[in-house]
Amino acid sequence: MLQVDHVTKKYGDFTALADITLQFENGLYGLLAPNGAGKTTLLKMLATLLYPTEGEILWDGQEISSMDAAYRDLLGYLPQHFGYYKNDTPKAFLRYLAALKGLERHQADQRIRQLLDLVGLGAHANQKMKKFSGGMIQRVGIAQAMLNDPKILILDEPTVGLDPKERVRFRNLLHTLSGSRIVILSTHIVSDLETIAHKIIMFRQHQLYCCEMPETLCHRLQGKVFEVPADAPYEGLLLAERQQDGQVIHRIYSEKQPVYGQCVPPGLEDVFLAVYQDEGV
Repeated sequence: MLQVDHVTKKYGDFTALADITLQFENGLYGLLAPNGAGKTTLLKMLATLLYPTEGEILWDGQEISSMDAAYRDLLGYLPQHFGYYKNDTPKAFLRYLAALKGLERHQADQRIRQLLDLVGLGAHANQKMKKFSGGMIQRVGIAQAMLNDPKILILDEPTVGLDPKERVRFRNLLHTLSGSRIVILSTHIVSDLETIAHKIIMFRQHQLYCCEMPETLCHRLQGKVFEVPADAPYEGLLLAERQQDGQVIHRIYSEKQPVYGQCVPPGLEDVFLAVYQDEGV
């Protein structure tokens, strides 16, 4: 079990995260918050790239900073922008990283074949990455993060810039991987999490707002999300708009039933917009 115990991170007078307590077990956890809310700060602390100002992070009861290489052997990490050599092939690049991780050549080659097949790049193993799409590069990134078969897989904004088809492929892959490990995914793209996350973690004003199942969060807005004609009067927060039979329909969050409104089931995007309505989302 991975535990974050009353962790605070400060940069001088600025508090990036304040008194965060969380527990992670096998499954996929989505960090969902606007940019600047502290998502990357938490991920970097979990990856030992930063250290808490206060509090501690524990793996099975042991402080991770005291575990050194033993903890990093459990860890797979994909930053938002990871470095790679464009003239390398995926196979050569992963061999290089496997050597840095201390994997034996025979073991590494077998693992690389398995991972490239897993991420759908088996047929491209010997092609130079300078010709790859953004989605293909991200899949190489997942493969490098999985080289050591980590118990903890950390992904920071992995779907930014991917087209819809690549994002669906990415979500399916992460759902598969989360069955036997802790997967922590940071994003501000709600659709990346709605169908695959076991729990959603949200920060507000640099503090923990919630760590709950998506359906539990959506239930908070039950009876408070409506669709109304755009030209009808209403009080509430505009969440989205759509066209229907040539008419513009507004989706709103409101504490009371609009006169001309129809109540609709809330989704995770509605929750996101309602929670962060005052934060310029």
